[in-house]
Amino acid sequence: MKKIFPQFLWFIVCFLLVTTTQAKEKIKSPDSIPGTTKVNAERLIELVGSIPNLIVIDSRIRTDRTQGYIEGSLSLPDEETDCESLSLIIPVKNNPSLFYCNGPKCGRSVKASKIAVACGYTNIYWFRGGFAEWKDKNYPFFKE
Repeated sequence: MKKIFPQFLWFIVCFLLVTTTQAKEKIKSPDSIPGTTKVNAERLIELVGSIPNLIVIDSRIRTDRTQGYIEGSLSLPDEETDCESLSLIIPVKNNPSLFYCNGPKCGRSVKASKIAVACGYTNIYWFRGGFAEWKDKNYPFFKE
Protein backbone atom coordinates (compact mmCIF):
# COMPACT_ATOMS: atom_id res chain seq x y z
CA MET A 1 0.00 0.00 0.00
CA LYS A 2 2.82 2.39 0.89
CA LYS A 3 4.49 1.91 -2.54
CA ILE A 4 1.26 2.34 -4.48
CA PHE A 5 0.23 5.64 -2.86
CA PRO A 6 3.34 7.63 -3.97
CA GLN A 7 2.96 6.24 -7.50
CA PHE A 8 -0.71 7.18 -7.54
CA LEU A 9 0.09 10.66 -6.24
CA TRP A 10 2.78 11.07 -8.92
CA PHE A 11 0.26 9.98 -11.58
CA ILE A 12 -2.25 12.59 -10.37
CA VAL A 13 0.36 15.37 -10.40
CA CYS A 14 1.49 14.46 -13.94
CA PHE A 15 -2.10 14.23 -15.14
CA LEU A 16 -2.92 17.69 -13.77
CA LEU A 17 0.19 19.22 -15.35
CA VAL A 18 -0.63 17.74 -18.76
CA THR A 19 -4.30 18.74 -18.72
CA THR A 20 -3.49 22.26 -17.50
CA THR A 21 -0.92 22.70 -20.28
CA GLN A 22 -3.37 21.37 -22.88
CA ALA A 23 -6.10 23.72 -21.63
CA LYS A 24 -3.78 26.72 -21.97
CA GLU A 25 -2.80 25.66 -25.50
CA LYS A 26 -6.45 25.40 -26.54
CA ILE A 27 -7.13 28.98 -25.47
CA LYS A 28 -4.52 30.58 -27.74
CA SER A 29 -5.93 31.70 -31.08
CA PRO A 30 -4.29 30.53 -34.28
CA ASP A 31 -2.58 33.00 -36.60
CA SER A 32 -5.19 32.39 -39.28
CA ILE A 33 -8.43 30.55 -39.89
CA PRO A 34 -9.01 28.92 -43.29
CA GLY A 35 -11.91 30.59 -45.11
CA THR A 36 -11.53 33.90 -43.25
CA THR A 37 -9.57 37.11 -43.64
CA LYS A 38 -7.75 38.23 -40.50
CA VAL A 39 -8.00 41.96 -39.75
CA ASN A 40 -6.74 44.37 -37.12
CA ALA A 41 -8.59 47.26 -35.48
CA GLU A 42 -7.66 49.77 -38.18
CA ARG A 43 -8.82 47.44 -40.95
CA LEU A 44 -12.09 46.91 -39.07
CA ILE A 45 -12.64 50.67 -39.05
CA GLU A 46 -11.94 50.76 -42.82
CA LEU A 47 -14.35 47.90 -43.43
CA VAL A 48 -17.14 49.56 -41.46
CA GLY A 49 -16.60 52.74 -43.48
CA SER A 50 -16.49 51.02 -46.86
CA ILE A 51 -18.96 48.14 -46.47
CA PRO A 52 -22.32 49.46 -45.27
CA ASN A 53 -23.84 45.98 -44.91
CA LEU A 54 -20.95 44.54 -42.84
CA ILE A 55 -22.29 42.48 -39.96
CA VAL A 56 -20.08 42.57 -36.86
CA ILE A 57 -20.62 39.67 -34.47
CA ASP A 58 -19.41 39.66 -30.87
CA SER A 59 -18.78 35.98 -30.10
CA ARG A 60 -18.15 36.52 -26.38
CA ILE A 61 -20.52 35.37 -23.69
CA ARG A 62 -23.17 37.99 -23.01
CA THR A 63 -21.77 39.02 -19.63
CA ASP A 64 -18.51 40.05 -21.33
CA ARG A 65 -20.42 42.84 -23.08
CA THR A 66 -20.70 44.60 -19.72
CA GLN A 67 -16.96 45.36 -20.12
CA GLY A 68 -17.82 47.06 -23.39
CA TYR A 69 -18.44 46.21 -27.02
CA ILE A 70 -17.78 47.62 -30.47
CA GLU A 71 -20.57 49.90 -31.67
CA GLY A 72 -23.03 48.16 -33.95
CA SER A 73 -21.88 44.66 -33.06
CA LEU A 74 -24.46 41.97 -32.51
CA SER A 75 -24.11 39.52 -29.64
CA LEU A 76 -24.02 35.88 -30.71
CA PRO A 77 -21.95 33.87 -28.23
CA ASP A 78 -19.96 31.00 -29.72
CA GLU A 79 -21.94 28.62 -27.50
CA GLU A 80 -25.10 29.63 -29.37
CA THR A 81 -23.54 29.76 -32.84
CA ASP A 82 -24.78 27.23 -35.35
CA CYS A 83 -26.08 27.32 -38.92
CA GLU A 84 -29.59 28.21 -37.77
CA SER A 85 -28.60 31.08 -35.47
CA LEU A 86 -26.25 32.45 -38.13
CA SER A 87 -29.02 32.38 -40.74
CA LEU A 88 -31.11 34.67 -38.54
CA ILE A 89 -28.30 37.26 -38.39
CA ILE A 90 -26.69 36.67 -41.79
CA PRO A 91 -29.46 35.57 -44.17
CA VAL A 92 -27.25 35.85 -47.29
CA LYS A 93 -24.22 33.55 -47.14
CA ASN A 94 -21.89 35.92 -49.00
CA ASN A 95 -22.77 38.98 -46.90
CA PRO A 96 -19.57 40.45 -45.41
CA SER A 97 -19.42 39.42 -41.75
CA LEU A 98 -16.81 39.88 -39.03
CA PHE A 99 -16.31 37.93 -35.82
CA TYR A 100 -14.47 39.06 -32.69
CA CYS A 101 -14.10 38.13 -29.04
CA ASN A 102 -11.75 39.16 -26.22
CA GLY A 103 -8.51 38.80 -28.18
CA PRO A 104 -5.74 36.28 -28.94
CA LYS A 105 -6.22 34.41 -25.66
CA CYS A 106 -9.92 33.95 -26.41
CA GLY A 107 -11.03 31.20 -28.74
CA ARG A 108 -14.68 32.15 -29.04
CA SER A 109 -14.42 34.03 -32.34
CA VAL A 110 -12.21 31.25 -33.69
CA LYS A 111 -14.92 28.71 -32.95
CA ALA A 112 -17.72 30.93 -34.31
CA SER A 113 -15.78 31.76 -37.49
CA LYS A 114 -15.08 28.08 -38.14
CA ILE A 115 -18.76 27.28 -37.68
CA ALA A 116 -19.72 30.04 -40.15
CA VAL A 117 -17.29 28.68 -42.74
CA ALA A 118 -18.58 25.13 -42.18
CA CYS A 119 -22.15 26.41 -42.69
CA GLY A 120 -21.13 27.71 -46.12
CA TYR A 121 -20.63 31.38 -45.32
CA THR A 122 -18.09 33.25 -47.40
CA ASN A 123 -16.67 36.75 -47.06
CA ILE A 124 -15.85 36.17 -43.38
CA TYR A 125 -13.49 38.51 -41.55
CA TRP A 126 -11.85 37.64 -38.25
CA PHE A 127 -10.66 40.33 -35.83
CA ARG A 128 -8.04 38.29 -33.95
CA GLY A 129 -7.04 41.15 -31.59
CA GLY A 130 -10.67 41.48 -30.58
CA PHE A 131 -11.98 43.71 -27.86
CA ALA A 132 -8.61 43.73 -26.05
CA GLU A 133 -6.89 45.35 -29.05
CA TRP A 134 -9.81 47.71 -29.60
CA LYS A 135 -9.72 48.89 -26.00
CA ASP A 136 -5.88 49.08 -25.86
CA LYS A 137 -5.94 51.43 -28.84
CA ASN A 138 -8.47 53.64 -27.06
CA TYR A 139 -11.09 53.27 -29.76
CA PRO A 140 -14.59 54.14 -28.60
CA PHE A 141 -16.80 51.41 -27.25
CA PHE A 142 -20.17 51.11 -25.60
CA LYS A 143 -21.27 49.47 -22.38
CA GLU A 144 -24.55 47.76 -21.65
